[in-house]
Amino acid sequence: MTKNKEITVDHPNYYNTGKIEVIDFIEDQELNFNKGNVVKYLCRAGFKDDELTDLRKAEWYLQREIQRLEKAIQNAIENEN
Repeated sequence: MTKNKEITVDHPNYYNTGKIEVIDFIEDQELNFNKGNVVKYLCRAGFKDDELTDLRKAEWYLQREIQRLEKAIQNAIENEN
């Protein structure tokens, strides 16, 4: 793999717009899949693809995480009874 292809695959510019790479933040915070994708799509919004599309993707993963947590709470309540 050439150096340019390596950078494109391993460290794309749209994930390196701040002081740290997005994946490093996600791993440091030990975010689960859904939360990590919310952060990923928020951070790259407007830098890779259509900004609105990335914001909608972030919203989709956020809703999925909310549903997961609501289901876990409901299951915990049901198991108490």
